[in-house]
Amino acid sequence: MGKIKVTKRKSAINRTKNQKLVLESLGLKKIGQTVEHDDTPNILGMVNKVKHLVSVEETK
Repeated sequence: MGKIKVTKRKSAINRTKNQKLVLESLGLKKIGQTVEHDDTPNILGMVNKVKHLVSVEETK
């Protein structure tokens, strides 16, 4: 199973409550913050919900 790095690139101001909760559950609070997660379907679904606010890159 691979890993992905998720970086918050845009603000959550004027976003829906659901998108704010997804960012929080991913562990992203500040712009520029990066977290590493396993490449699971649950995480990929959460990233897909906020793909316009984050950038994603694969790691090994």
